[in-house]
Amino acid sequence: MHVPVLLKETIEWLNPRSNENFVDCTLGEAGHAAEILKRTGPRGRLLGIDQDARQIAHSQAKLKEFGERAILAHDNFVNLQKIVEKKKFGNIKGVLVDLGISSWHIEESQKGFSFLKEEQLDMRLDENQKLTAREIVNAWPEERLAQALKDLGQERWSQRIARQIVRTRKVRAIETTAQLAQIVSRACPPNYERGRIHPATRTFLTLRVLVNDELLRLESLLPQALQVLQKEGRLVVISFNSAEDRLVKNFCRDQAKSGQLKILTPHPVVAEPSEREANPRSRSAKLRVAAKTHDHFNPSPVRAVR
Repeated sequence: MHVPVLLKETIEWLNPRSNENFVDCTLGEAGHAAEILKRTGPRGRLLGIDQDARQIAHSQAKLKEFGERAILAHDNFVNLQKIVEKKKFGNIKGVLVDLGISSWHIEESQKGFSFLKEEQLDMRLDENQKLTAREIVNAWPEERLAQALKDLGQERWSQRIARQIVRTRKVRAIETTAQLAQIVSRACPPNYERGRIHPATRTFLTLRVLVNDELLRLESLLPQALQVLQKEGRLVVISFNSAEDRLVKNFCRDQAKSGQLKILTPHPVVAEPSEREANPRSRSAKLRVAAKTHDHFNPSPVRAVR
């Protein structure tokens, strides 16, 4: 069963009320969306976006009770403004972006998101795209792999891991999650992170971000989110790695300096101990909130994270 991360905090900061409209840019299994719709009746609507057609189908069934108040779009959130225009969806009080992947993707998609399962190295959230995790680990040069692991995964043993990947693939192609997890484990010291996380955690995260071009897409989404919001509308972003969080923080700071928005969370909101214990996936979650200050939004340049 999918448990939405930081659900209580998300609802508190979005503060959905009767007849208000919201956008969920990362619909997933509709955990946040359902809670928002419960609080915005009888006429409040929610536009839910997801690039995975199967997630849209699952959410459609889950949100059936809300009828036409739930409007779903099978698309990528980089097209947010076009989607909003196409659906004629206005008076938007809040935009939610949850950058984690759902339990379904990890447990059932068979796309190789988890190092705890024996699956093919795929990691595509959208099956129409070409790049896969298998291609990255078998074709990218060692230095490029090492740099990505360092920058995106904050992996201190990036050089050793990249070297071990290249050595292994010279003998045979790396095809499965189990193979890759074993390679990474061999490359890392026995006391990696003192056992707090699996040695392959950051490598798998890096590959998912690369395959789905997640940072570039987030960079494109943020100014669009503020464009579609009404004045005083709120942007809520939940990130799960330091590169994503840094990009969101830089964006909010830059737009706040130019008077385009007001930062409502000077420090990121994190999960309470009880949630971290019940749902380990919430341990790395960071929630940031900003409010639009003007009717029109003229964004200052976004400081990219590479």
